[in-house]
Amino acid sequence: MTATHTGPALSAPTLDDAVGVLRAKGLRASSARRLVLENLFAAEEPVSAERIADGLHGRLPRSDLASVYRNLETLERIGLVRHFHLVHGPGLYAMAGRERDYLVCERCGALRPVMPGALDDIRDAVWSRFGLRPRFNHYPLVGLCEGCA
Repeated sequence: MTATHTGPALSAPTLDDAVGVLRAKGLRASSARRLVLENLFAAEEPVSAERIADGLHGRLPRSDLASVYRNLETLERIGLVRHFHLVHGPGLYAMAGRERDYLVCERCGALRPVMPGALDDIRDAVWSRFGLRPRFNHYPLVGLCEGCA
């Protein structure tokens, strides 16, 4: 199981800002690393490494999948990128600060981002009853959507 990065998220609202963070951390902004970042900034939702390697279905240049995974791991380690998991399938990646809480249908796979704070009552109830503060940004809250229920 892949563990989520729990260190501080580094804000990089633009590609140039992200490259600046890389350099400030003593890392090179290689063409492969830049391409991964370009894909993450261009994506409108969290994306899999496979979609990044595919260039978001041809919108950007293709990359080597192993290189994409290595660069995602580095970017996550320094706090620029976060990943999460759906019920089935590969992990999905997004720029840190763009991650949200999610609801996912276990039957049809529909992914629904949730507004910040919308699950606070659920978190409070679990905390009160079990002494655990749940997060739904690495593993989403799973159930059946209205269409599948």
